[in-house]
Amino acid sequence: MDTRILGTDGPAVSALGLGLMGMSDAYGTADDTESIATVHAALDAGITLLDTGDFYGMGHNEMLLRDALRGRDRDKAVISVKFGAQRDAFGAMLGVDARPSAVKTSLAYSLRRLGTDHIDIYRPARLDPAVPIEETVGAIAEMVQAGLVRRIGLSEVGAQTLRRAHAVHPIVDLQIEYSLLSRSLEAEILPTARELGIGITAYGVLSRGLLSGHWSRERELGGRDFRRHSPRFQGENLDHNLALVDALRTVADARGATVAQVAIAWVAAQGKDIVPLVGARRRDRLTEALAAETLALSPADLAAIERAVPADSAAGTRYAAAQMTHLDSEH
Repeated sequence: MDTRILGTDGPAVSALGLGLMGMSDAYGTADDTESIATVHAALDAGITLLDTGDFYGMGHNEMLLRDALRGRDRDKAVISVKFGAQRDAFGAMLGVDARPSAVKTSLAYSLRRLGTDHIDIYRPARLDPAVPIEETVGAIAEMVQAGLVRRIGLSEVGAQTLRRAHAVHPIVDLQIEYSLLSRSLEAEILPTARELGIGITAYGVLSRGLLSGHWSRERELGGRDFRRHSPRFQGENLDHNLALVDALRTVADARGATVAQVAIAWVAAQGKDIVPLVGARRRDRLTEALAAETLALSPADLAAIERAVPADSAAGTRYAAAQMTHLDSEH
């Protein structure tokens, strides 16, 4: 697999990364055995960037990754960890804690769960409105000096926060949702990241399954599936968005590709400084996604994709209203 450099001075990582959240959380039940087999298949295919969070399944995801890496060369993996999201025993989100003491405590627990002596990229999951970003980044920088963290990343922050953080310590990448249906970063955040030499790791490239080509109006969702409460999966919004997918399918069929492959390849085509994270939970979905890495989209293809799914054409916000208020990237 080709590699891309995260940021100006960041590590070389695979052109596609693997997002592990769905193996523990958010999208219903997953099978640990199949999840580990999927991580192994990703590693064997050349994927090196593995993204997790300490709140995915309340530590389950990190321990799953530990098990998947057992017997593998740890130094060939670039482990990205998000921290700070607070949850109760029922899984409900309680806010964000990114105080310096929380940085150091969360890191210590993640290192233990992952069974490693360092984390390659460490980042707060969201901006803590009660803590200046300078304090959070400064605390992670201390952990860099201690050798426990290699590089610092951020997630879902706006351009000004990105500048303030980068002034304290170099930021290697910004993790943010980016897909044909979620393009708000293009106006200010992406140009700022490029000015500062900060890479983009793009999650949600299939818009949580909407752009997978496998979604249907009849699909039943379990009680703890994030999409039960996502505006884009509700009523007329879903009908509208699936019509966009049908238009994209026409473009994909003309290329002999799947909808998912075209959607992933489109994100990758937006710049060599962007690394799409694919959230495959099964080997068959991973195999489909991997083919996007070699799908070269011509200018004519890109124009056809833009006509099928114009910017700002999605119906519904990417999170429910209450969650949108916590996204510094949307303010």
